[in-house]
Amino acid sequence: MDNRSEVREFLISRRAKITPQQAGLPAWGGNRRVAGLRREEVAMLSGVSVEYYARLERGNLSGVSESVLESLSRALQLDEAEHAHLFDLAHAANASPRARRRPTQQQIRPGIQRLLDSMTDSAAYVRNGRLDIVASNRLGRTLYAPVFDDPARPVNLARFRFLNPRAHDFYPDWGESAHTTVALLRTEAGRDPYDRALTDLVGELATRSEEFRTLWAAHNVRLHHTGTKNFHHPVIGRLRLPFEAMPLPADPGLTFTAFSAEPGTAAHDGLTLLASWAADLDQSEPAEQQDRTHSADN
Repeated sequence: MDNRSEVREFLISRRAKITPQQAGLPAWGGNRRVAGLRREEVAMLSGVSVEYYARLERGNLSGVSESVLESLSRALQLDEAEHAHLFDLAHAANASPRARRRPTQQQIRPGIQRLLDSMTDSAAYVRNGRLDIVASNRLGRTLYAPVFDDPARPVNLARFRFLNPRAHDFYPDWGESAHTTVALLRTEAGRDPYDRALTDLVGELATRSEEFRTLWAAHNVRLHHTGTKNFHHPVIGRLRLPFEAMPLPADPGLTFTAFSAEPGTAAHDGLTLLASWAADLDQSEPAEQQDRTHSADN
């Protein structure tokens, strides 16, 4: 992806969100031609010259200092995710060509898979920044059965959400989920704008989904560490599950996500029912395979 374009559009979109009143500036009244702050107002609040800020907003973060980035973040009232995104964009702008050639294939270590498999009461998976599910436990695959049933590979949460008609049933709050998905992809694009697989995925989604194009153009980013997700599972029905998402420090770019619930709650009952259904499937599968084999012999 074009780092300069990403920087330019991000700064312009954040500047448009801040009114003079929010920034503590007097309302000059009259005819303002911009929705938010003017360039010269951002420059003043950041403690830099108008010319220097104009250079930044043209997408040139080459050589920018951390102190300037911090001042700019305060002036634009960036939240935690936006602050991190600005620094990611600056890091990418100043990375050497050799540093840009980051491998895009991530392997799951056996220890991580053992950890996943040991979690019998929680639905868990590991994803990369492109939202490919690269590993999961049995309950995770059962919870996300419609996603794994999608024939497209690799299994990808964003592709399913925007291109598979079943997504609107699986995610009851599809709109909120779609916003989060795009914001996570935009965040990853700031971290690694040279990931060809990510660029290809964004291009595919933008070509095939108007909803994705609209959300992508907003340049919103977010961190997604904890919360609650709503599902409508095709067998179990409605599930509302708390989750925790944790980056894996030893495996840069990978995030471990687990859904668990406190005993005695409706969420825990739903997970228990889901686990029971998964166990029934495992028990019936050998018999089905034997029936297919017997039929083939006849």
